[in-house]
Amino acid sequence: MRNIPILFLLVLAICSSCAPKGGQNTNTKVIFHKTHEPKKEDAPFSDIVQVGDIYFLSGQIGMNNTTRTLVEGGIEAETKQTLENIKTVLAQHDMDMANVVKALVMLDDIEDFGAFNAIYKTYLPQKPARTTFAAEALAAGAAIEIEVVAVK
Repeated sequence: MRNIPILFLLVLAICSSCAPKGGQNTNTKVIFHKTHEPKKEDAPFSDIVQVGDIYFLSGQIGMNNTTRTLVEGGIEAETKQTLENIKTVLAQHDMDMANVVKALVMLDDIEDFGAFNAIYKTYLPQKPARTTFAAEALAAGAAIEIEVVAVK
C-alpha cells in the first residue's frame, strides 16, 4: 500500500508530460523497445519503455551481460556493474546518466547503504529523486537492483 503514492505521482507525471497546452488529449505513443542484449531477447519484460520523452528502464542488477553471471566483489562491484548496465541501456537511446531524473534502489542488505551510496553519487551527481529500501531477496541473488526514469 505504501507504493500507491509513488505510482500515482508517476502516472500524473506521465499524463501531464503527454498532454499539450490547453488540456487537449493526444495519443502519445508507447514504445516497448527491444533489448540490445541478444541473451535477453526472451525475457518477459522490456529493458526500456518510452512514453513521449520519458524513458522507463527496468531494474538492472550487477550482472555481466556477456556471461549472464553476477560480478564478484560484493556490493561495490555489483553497484558499479549495475550503474554501467544502466549507462549501456541509456546509450542505446542516445542518453546518458545526466538524463536520469528518478531512481529506485533496492538493496538486499540495508547495511550496504553507505558503500552503495559512495559509488552511486559518482555516477549521478545531479542528484535525481530517489527511493532506497532493503528487500528480502533480489533476482539472481543480487546485492542491489536499480531502476531509473530518464527524460530526453
